[in-house]
Amino acid sequence: MAQGFLQSFDADLTVCSAGIKPSEKINDNAVKVMKEVGIDISGEYPKHVNTFLKEAWDYVITVCGGAQETCPIFEGEVRCRMHFGFDDPATVEGTSEHVESEFRRIRDEIKNTFFQFYISIKK
Repeated sequence: MAQGFLQSFDADLTVCSAGIKPSEKINDNAVKVMKEVGIDISGEYPKHVNTFLKEAWDYVITVCGGAQETCPIFEGEVRCRMHFGFDDPATVEGTSEHVESEFRRIRDEIKNTFFQFYISIKK
């Protein structure tokens, strides 16, 4: 979701998303709640962070609890490392309404946090 928002703020940004334990496919609820705000992430697919370790990055941002501690060391040049912690909506249990509401809550937190980040780097 963070990748989708950052790219929606500025199409000229190169944004990649990866995880230490990527799923086989993007969560259907993530696709649904992002589509609700006009962002289509259905063409994306989960990638392993190892894909990007040797590349140079302006920013490496971890977003999941524990990721900051368990993220491997990037061998390429990294100008700035940051952590924005969010609950993992894929772990939420309950009714479909409850799960979707948590995806929306976390989506909105991600949007607000990454918009503030984007504004701060564009100054």
